[in-house]
Formats: sequence, C-alpha cells, structure tokens
Amino acid sequence: MNTHTTSDAGFTRRALAGVERIGNKLPDPAVLFIALLVAVWVLSWLLSYVDWGVSDPRTGEPLVVVNQLSGESMVLFFSSMVKTFAHFHPIGVVLVAMLGIGVADHTGFINSALRAMMGVTARWLLTPMLILVGIVSHTAADAGYVLVIPLGGAIFYAAGRHPLAGIAAAFAGVSGGFSANFIPSAIDPMLQGISQSSAQILDPGITLNPLNNYFFTAYSSFLIVAVGWWVTDKLVEPRLQGTIIDDDLEDLPSMQPLDDNERRGLRAALWSMALAVTLLVASAWPVNSPWRGQTGGLTELGAPLMGSIVPLIFILFLVPGVVYGYRAGTVTSARDIIAGMTKAMESMAYYLVIMFFIAQFIFAFAQSNLGILLAIEGAAVLQAAGLPSAMTIVGIILLTGLLNLFIGSASAKWALLAPIFVPLLMKLGISPDLTQAAYRVGDSTTNIITPLMPYFPLVVVYCQRYIKSAGIGTLTAMMLPYSITFISVWSLFLLAYWALGIPLGLQASYSY
Repeated sequence: MNTHTTSDAGFTRRALAGVERIGNKLPDPAVLFIALLVAVWVLSWLLSYVDWGVSDPRTGEPLVVVNQLSGESMVLFFSSMVKTFAHFHPIGVVLVAMLGIGVADHTGFINSALRAMMGVTARWLLTPMLILVGIVSHTAADAGYVLVIPLGGAIFYAAGRHPLAGIAAAFAGVSGGFSANFIPSAIDPMLQGISQSSAQILDPGITLNPLNNYFFTAYSSFLIVAVGWWVTDKLVEPRLQGTIIDDDLEDLPSMQPLDDNERRGLRAALWSMALAVTLLVASAWPVNSPWRGQTGGLTELGAPLMGSIVPLIFILFLVPGVVYGYRAGTVTSARDIIAGMTKAMESMAYYLVIMFFIAQFIFAFAQSNLGILLAIEGAAVLQAAGLPSAMTIVGIILLTGLLNLFIGSASAKWALLAPIFVPLLMKLGISPDLTQAAYRVGDSTTNIITPLMPYFPLVVVYCQRYIKSAGIGTLTAMMLPYSITFISVWSLFLLAYWALGIPLGLQASYSY
C-alpha cells in the first residue's frame, strides 16, 4: 500500500517536472504572444472563407470570422495600437497600486509588519489564512493580484517556508477560487444581469435575483480553503523543496526581532492606517454618501467605492509607508519617498513589455470572432451529445474551463455563452441559476494555468523575485495540481449540493 502511494507521488512529481521543463522551453512570454498574434492573423484569414451557418449570440446576425490580415483590419489594428495598450485595464491597476506598495516596501513598513505578524501566527495556519485572504480580495476587484499574491511569497519566506508555495497558495485563492466568496461583489449582479437577459430570450417574464448564487459561492469558500490547503501542503510545497532560492535576494523579510526604531515606526504606521480606514468608513457610512451607487449600495456594480479600490490601496499603503519611514528613521526627505515609487516602477519594466503584446493579441483575437466561434461550436457539440442533466452540467463546467484558457474576462465570456447555454438548459428543465453556478465553477478553475490570463505574467515576475530562472513552465507546473483538483472537487460539490437541494442563493431554483 505504501509502495503504491509512493509510486503515485513519484509519477506526479515527474509529470509536473516535465510540464515545467516543457513550459520553460517556450519562448519568452513577450515572444510567445507575438507568435499567438500571428497565429490569430493567419487563422482568421483561413477561416474567414468558411460559412459556419450559425448566428452571433450578441447580434443575431450570421457569424463571420473577420480576416485580420485584410487592409481594413490591419489599419484598425495599427491605428488603435497605442490606445489598446494605454487602455488595457490590468496595466493601470498594477502600476497605480504599486506606487503606494513600493513606498511601503522601500521604507521597510511591509518588512516590519510581516515580521511582527510572524511572531503571533502559527506556521501551520499560514496556508489557509493566505487562501482565505485571497478569496476575500475578490470583493476589491483585481486588488488581490497586486497585493495578496506578492505578500504570499514574502510571508512564506519570512516563516522559513518556500516563497513560491506562498505565491501559489495566494494565486489559488485569488484566481483559482474566483467564484468562491462569502462577501457579495460587483461580479454577482454583473453575471446575473447577463443570465436574466439570456433567460428572457425564452421566457420574457423571468427575473433573477442578483444574489442567485450567493449561498453556493459562500459555502464554496470553505471548500476552496480546505482543498487549497491540502494541495499546497501535501503536493506543491513538498515538490518545491528541491527548488533552490537564489542567494542574492534583497529587501526580503527575515525572522529577526524588531528593534526599537522599527517597533516605534510600526506602531505609528498602523495607527495612521487605522485612521485612514476610519475616515473612509465614516465617509462611506451615510446613506447619501457619494461613495454609494445609484441604488445606495457600496458594493453594487458602478458604485464609486468599487471603482476606487486601486487608488484606495495606493493611499492606504502610501500613508503608513511614509509615517513608518519618518518614525523609524528610514526616510530623511521626500526624495526617499519618490525613490521608493521609482524603484517599484523599475521592477515593472518587464511586465509592461509583456502587457504591450498581450493587449495587442487580445484586441486582434476579439476582433476576429474566433472566441465566439469556439464557444458556439463547443456548445453545439455539448447539445448534440444528449447527456443526462448532471453530465450536461459537468460538460458546461469543462467547456467553460477550456474556453477560459483563451478568453479571460468572466463577464465577456458569459456574455458569449449565456445566450447559448441558458435557453438551451431551460428547455431541458434546468434553471438559469444552476447554469450560472456551473459556469462560475468552470470560469474559476483554469484561470491559474493559462498564460493568456493578463495577470499570469505578473505572477511569473513575482516568482522571479526569488528564482530568476522561473518561467511560464514553473508557474504552470505549480498551479496545475490546484486546477485539476479544484475543477474535480468543485464539480462534485455542485452536484452534491444540487442532490441535497441546498438553496443556491436568494430566490434561486434548480429547475425551470
């Protein structure tokens, strides 16, 4: 029995090592996206001559693959190139947040805070705590990618554990468990709105509650924490023990006790952060607060508070970073503050180069309609299979997970799939609420293994802070156990949840 278990573990490690080797032999990510861009151009040219005989779910018009090598498309591509790059959402999110985080890191605030936290946190609880924080970060839009994931590496490193395991656990919580959260966020009404519009194609009078999946996503939080904890401690971190961390690391936390200056600085910084948070809460509390959305909610779609998350992260790290620096003596003038921001931007140079080519690829891919074609043809195959209801739900999860490797945006992907899936499953007696829940499982679980996800290269950069040779293969091999386990266990969890009849959310149902 033990021999069989050891053999299985050895095979898994060899398989993941093979994935890492192959992945790291791929071209540099920037070159990879240039190659993918060329592939989109060529494929769109070849497939533009085919009559697919299907309708575009967004317009109802016949679907046509747009040749990206045509004169009109190439002119649009080049004339939009600067705008495509400058308006690419992840760039602004990362750079603005990093300005404040860079100051907090440069002055020593983050270093001291981590060391103080390590003194009161049990080492074995770090993994579930980190995954849980990653899940909660979904409420703050994309904040987890620029805040939780790099801190995951720093926390594990400070605790004497492998930093890449901390990055992996945080990435799993932030992105792999994207649809698991016990705090409602803007994504809930966004997906519900798309589901309701799609359901009204078949039933114009149907309405769905914005929190129609709330109970399921809340209970899923416990599942993702438990499964992610097991994968990190039993599969990922043991495999990483043979991965040597670079010797020439700088500005990383150690477990040395805080000296008197650091303690004084940390106390002052935490008080300043508490004051800033108190002021924010006080300004957002009144029912007529300008932070609230049109219906009075703080977390609703379009609420100014949700649109200000990244600038607030900038302020909430800048203020304590500056206070710590002056109180602890690590800052002597304003030039030191600007130096911290400059250093943070220098570390983002490689990321910006990659983002330029990712933005151009995503633009061309969207313009070509190849993603829509893939979604429609996949749904047609699923419909033709004539599977039982439970297997159809699993099929939707798997198809969504596959499409997620190519189309990253949760709302954009659901806008493509919902008009196909929701009416189709309503005809089979399955409610839009259950269809949406299945979509959310598939949409989350493969985020962490696709280099096409805009934040994937950023996580590679985080890994390179500890191991300069880390690449796409390194991160993919680390995250593959999470992805496979999440999609398997979460799918079974949804089926069991359905079988037990536990409510999916507010005013939600399983059958139509």
